[in-house]
Amino acid sequence: MRFFLSVLLTTAISAPALALDAPDDTIVVTANRSPQPLSRVGQSISIVDSGEITRRQTVSVVDILRTLPGVSIARNGGIGTATSVFIRGADSDQTVALIDGVKLNDPSSPGGGFNFGNLLVGNIDRIEVLRGSQSVLWGSQAIGGVINMITRPPTEDLAINARGEYGFRNTAQLVGNVSGKAGPLSASAGAGYFRTDGISSFSEARGGRERDGYDNFSANGNLNLALTDAISIDARGWYVNGKVGIDGFPPPSFAFGDTLEVSKTREIVAYTGLNAAFLDGRFRNRLGFAFTDTHRTSNDQGTETFASDGRNERLEYQGVFDIADGWQATAGLERETSRFNTSSYGGPVTRGRARIDSVYGQLVATPVAGLTLTGGVRHDDHNRFGGATTFGGSGVYTVAATGTAFRASYSEGFKAPSLYQLQSEYGNQLLQPERSKGWDAGITQTMLDGALEASATYFKRDSTNLIAFVSCTRPLTGICAGRPSGTYDNVARARADGVEVGLALRPVEALRVQANYTYTNAVNRSPGNANFGKLLVRRPQQSVSTLVDYRWPFGLETGATVTHVGRSFDNAANTTRVQGYVLADVRAAFPITRNIELYGRVENLFDERYETVIRYGQPGRAGYAGVRVTY
Repeated sequence: MRFFLSVLLTTAISAPALALDAPDDTIVVTANRSPQPLSRVGQSISIVDSGEITRRQTVSVVDILRTLPGVSIARNGGIGTATSVFIRGADSDQTVALIDGVKLNDPSSPGGGFNFGNLLVGNIDRIEVLRGSQSVLWGSQAIGGVINMITRPPTEDLAINARGEYGFRNTAQLVGNVSGKAGPLSASAGAGYFRTDGISSFSEARGGRERDGYDNFSANGNLNLALTDAISIDARGWYVNGKVGIDGFPPPSFAFGDTLEVSKTREIVAYTGLNAAFLDGRFRNRLGFAFTDTHRTSNDQGTETFASDGRNERLEYQGVFDIADGWQATAGLERETSRFNTSSYGGPVTRGRARIDSVYGQLVATPVAGLTLTGGVRHDDHNRFGGATTFGGSGVYTVAATGTAFRASYSEGFKAPSLYQLQSEYGNQLLQPERSKGWDAGITQTMLDGALEASATYFKRDSTNLIAFVSCTRPLTGICAGRPSGTYDNVARARADGVEVGLALRPVEALRVQANYTYTNAVNRSPGNANFGKLLVRRPQQSVSTLVDYRWPFGLETGATVTHVGRSFDNAANTTRVQGYVLADVRAAFPITRNIELYGRVENLFDERYETVIRYGQPGRAGYAGVRVTY
């Protein structure tokens, strides 16, 4: 069955495309940190809009991301467990995650990245995935790319959205959102609750028996107060509190297996800003303050095994000026202050703090019809390692007569050392930032009055100064002096290149077919390293996804998603293999009335037994049914 599905998927991709990309008149916000038509964007970007999210019925954001070009995931068990997202072979800590434009990184995690395990779709209305190094506008960590989750925005009229579902292993979910406008105030607010008995994080195929359940409560809010036609205040907030069972290495054997340990994560995101437009709206200014706080604890039968808190405070200004028709300048200033504290088993608390000041500028120009060029520069000043400057540029040229668009970009990225790498008991305050340089080039062809879109993109990125943990042995000399347990150092290099191809087809209004194929070759390029030339850990070289949806004349909508992920390796020496897998999901939805819809799905239809991390299991076949209400 796996072989048959793989052949079917490969055959479906007879023309190159980024399957989930949108029409050129679609507005995107992540590429330029301000609304811009896709036709003026030279970078590689995928968009999952509200209609697609509704059709997919997906609960976890990563289960959407894993079907996009250039994106792969690794998860330590079922839903809610620690989850990494890799874009074009870059490390998960080199991915910028945003919720409504606010960065979500956790300063208390070892690499300073974001754990996607606690992120459910809930009231997320749109997802934009920007591939390639993007530090000019998004700063530290944007080496692999940027993932921006946008929640339901305020609406002009009163709108109510709610859904509830129940299914496999007592899994239940309730989600609701209300939006509207009253005078100068526009608002959108919602909440969600999810719970499941779950699966054993320790793979059931390897002997895991104890189920590791998951509970999640989340809330979102978005307010905008128009003081005048040109001045407004907006505030946004996001909250999530999750609890999940995890497995580990219990005594007396200390072999990996079932445990009763529970991990809790509470995340708060808050933003408030003042917006002012001058010169008849040509000069748009935003002054904002963002706050994120991530608190994590782990408890094993009454004993606290781990606790941490990571906070970011960001003060930022951005100005966007329309110089002339087709010419736009963007500039900004930022100050980010990060703090963390962490402890294990009630031991000493490790604390750290760092500040980074940034300035950036970008120019978007359309010198002739159909051609848009973008160029920018950024400088960051870190109070620990000093300065880092990055450059980037892109271009897109569209031949209107043939429906052909050529895109290319050169981009640089950097990642500041995390607070843990700098200031923990393993810290090295002489660390320098990780750096990357890369480029991509692609072509998009639209045919049959937009019913068919095919595209292909080649990418390449070299990363240097990568930070790796260095084990220390006696005698303790050089960088190991005074660090018997090891430390961090800038000793690694990596290279990633590959191709993203796909197809988007809509021969009739009722039928849509989307497919994409990704080949990523991410390898260790560290001089003198024993693993030189080996594939990076948990980066599958090949993946294929196909989505088919059809709306029947009597209102029933049916669909299927089939994803094949190739093999990868769970260790740097490439001696421990993670086998490839094929997942098939089917779904259906039927409107009962204008405002009420019943829906259901079966995930992992063929009950594939697979792992994305060695020893950690993934859900088998599971069915769910629900009802959706809109007003």
